[in-house]
Amino acid sequence: MPGFIEILATVLFAIAIIHTFSVSWFARLAHKNGPHAGLWHLLSEVEGVFGVWAAVLIVVMALASGLDDAIRYMDSRNFTEPLFVFAIMVVAASRPILQLVSSCVRFIARVVPVKTEVATFFITLSLVPLAGSFITEPAAMTLAALMLKEGFFTRSGNVRFKYLALGVLFVNVSIGGVLTAYAAPPVLMVAQTFGWDSMYMLTHFGWKAVLAVIANALIITLICRKDIESHLVGTGKGINAPSSQDSSQSRPAVPAGVILIHLLFLTGIVLFAHHTAIFMGLLMLFIGYCEAYKKYQDTLMVKEGLMVGFFLAGLIILGGLQQWWLQDLLGGMPPMVLYWGATILTAVTDNAALTYLGSLVEGTNEFWRYMLVAGAVTGGGLTVIANAPNPAGFSILRGCFPHGSIAPQWLFLSALLPTLMAAVMFLLPIQIFGTTGF
Repeated sequence: MPGFIEILATVLFAIAIIHTFSVSWFARLAHKNGPHAGLWHLLSEVEGVFGVWAAVLIVVMALASGLDDAIRYMDSRNFTEPLFVFAIMVVAASRPILQLVSSCVRFIARVVPVKTEVATFFITLSLVPLAGSFITEPAAMTLAALMLKEGFFTRSGNVRFKYLALGVLFVNVSIGGVLTAYAAPPVLMVAQTFGWDSMYMLTHFGWKAVLAVIANALIITLICRKDIESHLVGTGKGINAPSSQDSSQSRPAVPAGVILIHLLFLTGIVLFAHHTAIFMGLLMLFIGYCEAYKKYQDTLMVKEGLMVGFFLAGLIILGGLQQWWLQDLLGGMPPMVLYWGATILTAVTDNAALTYLGSLVEGTNEFWRYMLVAGAVTGGGLTVIANAPNPAGFSILRGCFPHGSIAPQWLFLSALLPTLMAAVMFLLPIQIFGTTGF
């Protein structure tokens, strides 16, 4: 039987989920500029939701069980992932990295035999998420979200287009990181336990993810092609300035040497993703380097990164006490039910936590494990809490939506069809070859 703290944590977890679906309501209250506008604005910050309710849990835990127990529980949590997402978000969103990625995207877009702005949109939602398998999903999310914001969202008032693109972005990033064993959080949590290396991921998950990512990006590009070509939803050039006199366009290009140093910092943080002291030290050095060469920098996304890290830390604190019901639920599911169950459960819990709890279930076979992870990554775009990189994209893009808030229900509906596409692709081996390949 679960104890008082476990039940309380589950209740607070449910309240936090409801809260995430209510942020647009709080945002509308905040924009009325009433006497409590500041409070409503705080409650409309989805990045702070889980952190706030996690703080409530720790306070109640300290009062009910003693301060030592509360501290002991906090010490038992692993906050490497929130810190890593914070670090990678700051570095990946720096001006030199964005200039390099944008240049690569523009080059590819120019050689593709379609209009450049259409090709740019397609590449942003396909190749950039797939690059997450090498530079990590949080980095891919940060880069793709910034490119969408500057290239297509800033000048567009088409809310339908923005939600469609956001849904595809979240789903494609979630599944685009499974070509390797280290880039996607739900894979990273179980790769060592299951004995999966990058070759296994490529042959069992990767090629299916590529098909799904390209199909999702192609479908939305065809749907929105006319609006993209007419520039109703942006120019796709990375800077949506109304004229060439915009100051950001007149700044000198970042030298290749500066870009190389930023790439080295980014590579170092990725390589030492499991070693908090090292990658946080690299981040401090990076911030110092950026301060020394301000003329080649934009304002670093430190505040946004901290808020995303706070969100994920709260999710870890609350999610760590959900094992009492989630593990038994997963363990009792046959593989096919598990696949769809994991896809649905991911919408209301972090998919990395879901796969981690599934890895604790004893007596599972390879097919069961495949279905667990495939379902978890498939559902990773349905909500902001479903996948660790989602809050990063949310934080970057939410200012482009009405009232500065993204409605969770519209995100869910926008991500539904891309999620079903991914679900079909990940079932391909079963339909074609049977289960013997697992």
